Amino acid sequence: MTAPMLNRRDAFAGALATLWAVPVVVHAQAATAVPAWTPKALSADEARTLAAACERIMPATDTPGAVAVGVPQFIDRAMADWFEPADVQQLRAGLASLDAQARSRFKAPFAALSGERQDALLRAAEAEGKAASRPHWFPALREFVTVGYFTSEPGATKALRYDPVPGDYRGCVPLKEIGRAWAT
Repeated sequence: MTAPMLNRRDAFAGALATLWAVPVVVHAQAATAVPAWTPKALSADEARTLAAACERIMPATDTPGAVAVGVPQFIDRAMADWFEPADVQQLRAGLASLDAQARSRFKAPFAALSGERQDALLRAAEAEGKAASRPHWFPALREFVTVGYFTSEPGATKALRYDPVPGDYRGCVPLKEIGRAWAT
């Protein structure tokens, strides 16, 4: 099954401009359906919805998924420590809307739905975000999932190619020689 919103290459390309300015955050805690962490900015239900959405946006493949590298905790800490109050409210409202739509359409919370049903709701949120004339919660969530993933140790060392001591500089290398993007 493919990811509903991004593949790894598109996620990296879209976040490249953001990643250079974000300090590398190492967070390798695992999250489960019942949060194994105590959310700082979210309720337990919101944390479960966030974790499920993060995993559908950046699922496990041959590399760990968003939940395995601690992206939900990263987003929760960011919401508690440096988001503007209006941004926290917008993301919380988006998570509440996602969960309400799941309960309305499928009679279950978002986190309890099958991957296909979660993907359908996330695609609808993505389309809503693209059509919105003002800032929408879904593009922000997708960006934070991408940043959280690629600034984690597993994201930087397993999803990206990692060389702690890079060799000599070679400019203008054909893309097919590079392969995966580099973390260094």
